[in-house]
Amino acid sequence: MFSPLKNQLARATALIAVALLSASALAKKQVLGKLGQTVTSTKIYAQPATRAKVYYSAKAFEYLIVNDSKYSEWLKVKLKNGRDGYIPRNAVAKLPYDVTQSTNGETIPDSSGLDKTSIPGYALKYVGTPYVWGGNNLKGGIDCSGFVQQLYGKIGMNLPRTASEQALVGKPITRLDDLRSGDRLYFWENKRNKIGHTGIYMGNGYFIHSSRGKNGVDTDYLSEKWRKILVAARR
Repeated sequence: MFSPLKNQLARATALIAVALLSASALAKKQVLGKLGQTVTSTKIYAQPATRAKVYYSAKAFEYLIVNDSKYSEWLKVKLKNGRDGYIPRNAVAKLPYDVTQSTNGETIPDSSGLDKTSIPGYALKYVGTPYVWGGNNLKGGIDCSGFVQQLYGKIGMNLPRTASEQALVGKPITRLDDLRSGDRLYFWENKRNKIGHTGIYMGNGYFIHSSRGKNGVDTDYLSEKWRKILVAARR
């Protein structure tokens, strides 16, 4: 069984929507900022002050492009019109994934230089792909094990098709605090009395997966609910 760490993972991050690219971006890419997601409903202001003009009211779990600012309690937010807004730092989870823009203005994920650690950043391009039982299409419809299998196939690792089979492949990770970006997570399914779900760890307590409950590819925090059924992790 997977043994939990003594100090729980800090609640911190989540994933993006708008165009992103892994840290292995090509040289002709401009870094716009880091991947961020609101963890609560909040406002984006014109200045780093709650009395400033409100540019936008963000709902919880919206994806953003964020950068550090000289104000410790605020992050800059890159808006679609090119302006910078400000958002309270404690309202946003931030991951170490760059959001980049190509020289022609498009923000397109790129698989060049992809490896295990950069798979999660690349996987974000498929957020919103519908969940389909037995599906194997990263854009048309896919299930949890198909999602992991297809992404690892892009780095030349041929995983078995089902989550229970995949859980037997690779180096076992037995402590939560040893997890790294790109590690595969495997969860127990009581109804079938076997490993029945899988996802890819992103860092800072978050993972990405194709989930029936989320209606497709999305991110989740490795909360107590998930940790209770996490029975294996592989690298």
